Amino acid sequence: MSEKVRIIIVDDDETIRKSIATVLEGAGYLVDTAKSGKEAIEKTDSKFYNLALIDIRLPDMEGTQLLTAMKETTPQMVKIMLTGFPSMQNAVDAVNKGADGYIVKPARMDEVLRVVKEHLRKQLEAKEYSENKVKEFIETRVKELENKERPT
Repeated sequence: MSEKVRIIIVDDDETIRKSIATVLEGAGYLVDTAKSGKEAIEKTDSKFYNLALIDIRLPDMEGTQLLTAMKETTPQMVKIMLTGFPSMQNAVDAVNKGADGYIVKPARMDEVLRVVKEHLRKQLEAKEYSENKVKEFIETRVKELENKERPT
């Protein structure tokens, strides 16, 4: 990506926020953090983020509730859940509410980087595909309109 990728880390554990932020910043990403769901919603309302790493248990709401709220603020943002309480039900709930990925804590930093890079690559591919589809539509529509204006 030519522009800097923006990532927000939402976790009530300061050590986890700082550790992940340090690794992601070292990889060249712009990183912001939030310690609660409310703070994350406020930040995503005012800034664009490409990706969010969200703890499944936050002090003011469940991470899955935050997924739904973030879908409203930034629909195309990649949302990856972080959990120290892995269960099949958590995973199913997260996916059903819009999570794009799921990382179990304690997470290895190489795994976090791998998952982030993979999802950002998919996001970029989807964006490029959408832009090409819009371009094709416009080109086709222009030709249609030009043909209508020409007498037969």
